[in-house]
Amino acid sequence: MSVTQAPVAQAVTVSLRDLENGTVSFDTLTEAFGPSSLGIMIVKDLPEKFIKLRAQVLSNSSYLAALPAAELETLESPESKYLVGWSCGKETLKSGQYDTHKGSYYINCAFYQDPNLQNAPADGFPDFPQYTAPNIWPDSGKLPGFRSSVQELCSLIIDTAALVAGACDRFAESEIQGYSRGYLKRVVEGSLTTKARLLHYFPSGEGEADEAANDDDWCATHVDHGCLTGLTSAMFLDEEASPPSLPSSVGDVLPELPSSPDPAAGLYIRSRTGQIVKVNIPKDCLAFQTGEALQIITKGKFRAVPHFVKGAKTGTGRIARNTLAVFTQPNLGEEVDDGVTFAEFARGVVQKTY
Repeated sequence: MSVTQAPVAQAVTVSLRDLENGTVSFDTLTEAFGPSSLGIMIVKDLPEKFIKLRAQVLSNSSYLAALPAAELETLESPESKYLVGWSCGKETLKSGQYDTHKGSYYINCAFYQDPNLQNAPADGFPDFPQYTAPNIWPDSGKLPGFRSSVQELCSLIIDTAALVAGACDRFAESEIQGYSRGYLKRVVEGSLTTKARLLHYFPSGEGEADEAANDDDWCATHVDHGCLTGLTSAMFLDEEASPPSLPSSVGDVLPELPSSPDPAAGLYIRSRTGQIVKVNIPKDCLAFQTGEALQIITKGKFRAVPHFVKGAKTGTGRIARNTLAVFTQPNLGEEVDDGVTFAEFARGVVQKTY
């Protein structure tokens, strides 16, 4: 089925207040994350500062991608397999081709534990620079506020993920024999390996029509390998009408289109029955998807969700799509399955993808 025919699914939505009060029901969690679910939950009623942070961070994604190629190269980290700093054309798609449709800026979120930390410690893991290499930040003179805003937004997303994890813990403690009390929330709150990915999906250029004809042209179908992935809604920008030249101040944000000019563009989920459905995330909300590590931790009670992104096809303008994903995941030495650490699990995933 073509994505233009795919129905729009209504994702399970909960209030941040219900998560804080511990009143999200087991039925709601099963509907959101269980074996027959879409594996996604929308959280509404976020702190007031979220809207401003989202606009600033997602605008910075376009500003960053517009930097000269030579400058972007200085933000790359080959030693980390490009899982720190800027990356473009390093990830392989299901076809085996390198993905040049999007640029990524990867950030280690160890600062959530300590503002002075920019990576997980290498103690015991000397050969895992994907997580132990320090962050690379763009010149603050050219991109003012880039670092502070993305760190603040990532921290807000991790705070919210911890509340979702707490709800999952209450379910797992009731439904899974031997489940360690408060395990998932402890993993999310205590992780030094949580990774953020600021994404800039480049406008589809002329001559790309054939290559871009696949439904999952901007992000190949995949499942995340962490616990919970926090997602902002996408920001769509017409970079022809508003070229992303360097910002003049911290609060300089780009004019966001009210919606995608292509209704088919966006996030798609492949359901447990193989049906493809589109999921929309409101601008004032966050979404949380389940990853493979969570599926293992919950013995399959909650399932990882296969998903992909569809690019915008328009007759006019140069439409870019920016978003932020935060992958909460266990520390490298944390056991996610019997005798299997997260480091061992993640290493296999990275080798297949980069």
